[in-house]
Amino acid sequence: MDVENFFEEMPFADLLGVEVTEVEEGHAEGELQMREELSWNADHMMAHGGVTFTLADTVGGAALVSLVDQPVPTIDMRIDYLEAGTGDLYAEADVVRCGSDVGVVDVEVYAEDDTQVADARGVYKTG
Repeated sequence: MDVENFFEEMPFADLLGVEVTEVEEGHAEGELQMREELSWNADHMMAHGGVTFTLADTVGGAALVSLVDQPVPTIDMRIDYLEAGTGDLYAEADVVRCGSDVGVVDVEVYAEDDTQVADARGVYKTG
């Protein structure tokens, strides 16, 4: 399965502008170009929490797909928001566990100035 192509064709991720930029075995990276309609604040461009969450979920899924070579529906995801997501965002994900039924992935999301804005852990169905 072409992991990057699979995620490029995901309608919701495409709508938000999530792009998976790198996929290696058990690791993925992605980015999102911030724009006004993704902001929660009318006066300052700050990513809505759902935008940050979607970036983390998509990149986390890509890291696991690189190992299991099939789609991995999200079972659960926990996210801690650490700072406001201003400007463009990028995420890095690493698989913690890849089992026959579920996989666990840790994801970190950063703003363009390298400030960490979120820390997430996703659980995905692998089998």
